[in-house]
Amino acid sequence: MLRYARDWGLSIGIAVLVYLAIGWFRAPSLPDEAPDFTLKNLEGQEVSLSDYRGQWVVLNFWATWCGPCRTEIPAFSTFADENPDVVVLGVATDGDASTLKPAAEELGITYPVLVDNQGISASLYKVNTIPATVVVGPEGTVETVHVGIMMGWQLALAVD
Repeated sequence: MLRYARDWGLSIGIAVLVYLAIGWFRAPSLPDEAPDFTLKNLEGQEVSLSDYRGQWVVLNFWATWCGPCRTEIPAFSTFADENPDVVVLGVATDGDASTLKPAAEELGITYPVLVDNQGISASLYKVNTIPATVVVGPEGTVETVHVGIMMGWQLALAVD
C-alpha cells in the first residue's frame, strides 16, 4: 500500500511539473491592441512602437547570453534585408548600448536593436521566456506571438 501511495505521489508530482513547464513556455495572452513603449536604440535615440503605425512590425525579444536567440538572429537579419517594408526590432533584454553594439556587430544584426535592460517592454508583452517574437499588424494589433526559436520561413508566414 505504501508503495502505491509513493508511486501515485511521484506520478502526480511529475504531471504537475510537466503542466507548469508547458505553461511557462506557452505564448503569453496579450490584448488585441499592441502595448506601446518607448526605448532607446544603440545610438541613444528614442524609438516608440507607435512610430511604426501603418507598417508590419516584428518585435524579437532576445539576450546576448541566449543560445537559441543567437541561433535565430541570422534568419531575422535575412528577413529584414529581404523585406524592407517590414520593420524588425530586436529588443535586447540585457546589457546597455556599450555591450550590445559589439554583440550586434558580432551576430551580424542588420535591424535596429532597442535596449530594454529594465524590462519595460518585456513586462508589457509578458515575456518570461526568450527568445520571444511578437508580430504587430499595421493597425497596431497583435497578430502573432511565438515563444522559442523562430526560423525565417515561420517569420515569413507570420507576416504574410
